[in-house]
Amino acid sequence: MPVSLQKGQKVSLTKGNPGLSKVVVGLGWDVNQFDTGGDFDLDAAAFLLTDSGKISRQEDFVFYGNLKHPSGGVEHLGDNLTGVGDGDDEQIKVDLSIVPANISKIAFTVTIYDAEVRRQNFGQVNNAFIRIYREDTGEELLRYDLGEDFSIETAAVFGELYKNNGEWKFNAIGCGYQGGLAALCANYGVEVE
Repeated sequence: MPVSLQKGQKVSLTKGNPGLSKVVVGLGWDVNQFDTGGDFDLDAAAFLLTDSGKISRQEDFVFYGNLKHPSGGVEHLGDNLTGVGDGDDEQIKVDLSIVPANISKIAFTVTIYDAEVRRQNFGQVNNAFIRIYREDTGEELLRYDLGEDFSIETAAVFGELYKNNGEWKFNAIGCGYQGGLAALCANYGVEVE
């Protein structure tokens, strides 16, 4: 039975699942039927962070432009340009056993591509969620539905996996940002052109 989380709730992933290493993080959303004159393209990303809360090198940012971390520990399964349909819109595979030792946290984010030009924001997105399930069996371990109404934000941190006393835990964040992907990159220490 998956754990359904509220904003700010934390739960251990590995304590009740000894030997768990390969999981898939599924992110999904629906778009309201407002006509903004353009399609919505939401993009999931993962930031592999050190204790400083920042990346240690540019490759620690996994997204549609860098699908696989050099360690093989985090892999984005590809960009979904429309978000149409049920279930996960984008997925990121994580192998906790090979995530580099200096990484203490993996933040999972979603941004709206070209949001300013298209005059789009998370207020026009609903049913957003993040879930984590076992890669081997497909069993859903946890789910967090972002109930918040972000009216002006163009980026959001859905949640994060983090290491604590040798265990991997999940924190339901649900925090919005203005400034899209560039704001998240600045926050996590990614250099953007």
